[in-house]
Amino acid sequence: MASIITRFTGEDEECATAIDTLFFSRRSSTGKSVYTAQWPCLALVVQGAKSLAIGEELHTYGVGDYLVVSLDLPVVSRVTEASSEAPNLGLGLRIEPERLKDLFGRINMAPAPHDMRAVAVNKAHPDLLDAVVRLLRLLDRPRDIPAMAPLIEQEILYRVATGPFGPALLQIAMLETPTNRVAQAVAWLRRNFTRPLRIEELAQHVGMSPSSLHHHFKAVTAMTPMQYQKQLRLHEARRLMLSDRLDVGSAGYSVGYQSPSQFSREYSRLYGRPPLRDVTASR
Repeated sequence: MASIITRFTGEDEECATAIDTLFFSRRSSTGKSVYTAQWPCLALVVQGAKSLAIGEELHTYGVGDYLVVSLDLPVVSRVTEASSEAPNLGLGLRIEPERLKDLFGRINMAPAPHDMRAVAVNKAHPDLLDAVVRLLRLLDRPRDIPAMAPLIEQEILYRVATGPFGPALLQIAMLETPTNRVAQAVAWLRRNFTRPLRIEELAQHVGMSPSSLHHHFKAVTAMTPMQYQKQLRLHEARRLMLSDRLDVGSAGYSVGYQSPSQFSREYSRLYGRPPLRDVTASR
């Protein structure tokens, strides 16, 4: 896998591949934290090591591990082991919800008896690694990708679904489970994160009581709905300042902050520096 990723990546980049759900990354140094909204995916490090934080929880993974993110989550990722001689090499495979639902419609599995975190790290079974290798090898046979990639991706999903994290994925895919309703709440927050958050309105939208929503949401995401919305807002504001070069006031207002001082205070708490200092240092 390392040789394939090396051939298809340049120096220090994250890139798409000819398989539309497959992405590669290569980093030759450690240190800088990346704040992003992570979509559901399977991630593998084939050389080096990485960490991913949700809320106050830190997950570390390296060669031989796989990480699964089952919901859209604001996260902080960081390369923890890399060098110019042995760069960090990794891959991400986007999990398509419809494919997941189709798969669970054809296998017999009981959901987890309790809420499970939307992020987990486990040891990769040889059968899972074998399927991933075969998917990567398709990049050298582009004519085979349209026919073969969906079949191998389904096999990869099956290996993940029948592993330790499978019951958590099933909870999300099944209607009328608390975790599925948390997934609905996450989707609503992502669409409406610039709006003022009223827990009663969100709870009613997903068919839960406010206290039940708060409990299950935190059990799955390691954050309260308010903390989740705040991180979405701040990640987007930072992106607007770095990529679109919006000024501090405009970025804060664009993501829903009415008070510049509140925006600066909450930004500093998350990123460790006031907005202008952070953006200047990051450019």
